[in-house]
Amino acid sequence: MRDMHPFLVLSPQNFNDKTSLVIGLPMTTAAYNADNPFAVSVGKSKTNKVSYVLCHQPKSFDWRARRAKHHPLGMLDQSLFRVVCERLNQIVMLHE
Repeated sequence: MRDMHPFLVLSPQNFNDKTSLVIGLPMTTAAYNADNPFAVSVGKSKTNKVSYVLCHQPKSFDWRARRAKHHPLGMLDQSLFRVVCERLNQIVMLHE
């Protein structure tokens, strides 16, 4: 895969640093996700497309091997992050 692929990191920095892994959710601007109940709209990209966090696709990868970098837009707003976590919890049921 070429180009930048945004990814919402859920794992804590301490874990990421010690293991070289990140756990999180991919992000996309694919418009068909507007009807996806497990995609959370988190605002517009710099190309003015709606960005979605795909809560039904948790992934992990070695960030050092892939030379991953922080996204230029930084962190997700806390209220949106909470919505993403609630949607993910509907799938994995970490707590009730």
